[in-house]
Formats: sequence, C-alpha cells, structure tokens
Amino acid sequence: MAQRWPLLKNSGSCLAALPPVTFGNIVAGVFTHVLAKHPKSFNLIDTLAVGVDRIQRSFEPMRRQVEEWRQAQITDERAKLILYAAFVDGKLEAPRTLLSEVHRLYFQPEYEEFSPRTMWSLSNAFTSAFKEVDPMPQFKAAAKLGAFLFRLPA
Repeated sequence: MAQRWPLLKNSGSCLAALPPVTFGNIVAGVFTHVLAKHPKSFNLIDTLAVGVDRIQRSFEPMRRQVEEWRQAQITDERAKLILYAAFVDGKLEAPRTLLSEVHRLYFQPEYEEFSPRTMWSLSNAFTSAFKEVDPMPQFKAAAKLGAFLFRLPA
C-alpha cells in the first residue's frame, strides 16, 4: 500500500519530502503541499522539477510584497498597536514573552537597514525575536507571521 506524503515547497531554500503536517504562510502562497502517491512509478525528479518551477514563479509576488512592506511607513503608535494585537490580544500564535524583544528590536534596531519605521522593519523585528525560541515554536510563529501582517488593515 502506497503512503501519501506531501512535498513541501518553501520560498527559496528547500524542498523536502515530509510526513503530512499543517503549515501556515510567511508570505501569502509561500508554502504549498504537493501530494503524490509513492508507487514504483513515482518520479521524484519530475515532482521536484514541478516544485522548483512553482517556487520560481512565487519569487515575483514575494519580491513585490517585500518592496511594499519596505515602502509602507508606519507610525510608532501603529507599530505598538500591532505588537499589542499580536501578543496581548493573541492574534499571532507566538510566545507572549517575545513582546519586549520585538519591541526592542523595532524601536532600537541592531542593524541600520531596519531603522526606518516600516512594515518591513517590524516584520524583521518579529523574525529576529523568534530566533530566541526553540525550533518548532520558532517555525510555527514565523509561518503565521506573514498572514497576521497581511490581514492588518491599511
């Protein structure tokens, strides 16, 4: 009996056969499951080629999203409201203990590139703070971040 395992397509760095798991999106459309049975006729090379093609096609929308976030200026008050919604209201599945670290990284960035008050800098403050937690909670939080930020009203 052939077992079904999805192939997980990531936004640029890996493509791997994994047991079925539910994943969120960092940027809308980044993760896609490719379900395939694994009988004798299963061709991993062909399946990987399809996955790589899909990854490459998702680069342009992702690049546009990053550019929009780099241009999207936000006020300090708006950034604080986003942090409040994420951690206090619990709208982002991430450890609440990271609130002060995300706040520090956004308002006192370690790198000059993230000093502009933009959605991109805020996103990077979140992802940098996520590095403080264990790998699985880090992955889950990062996977939910894009959808959380994307759903915010303009």
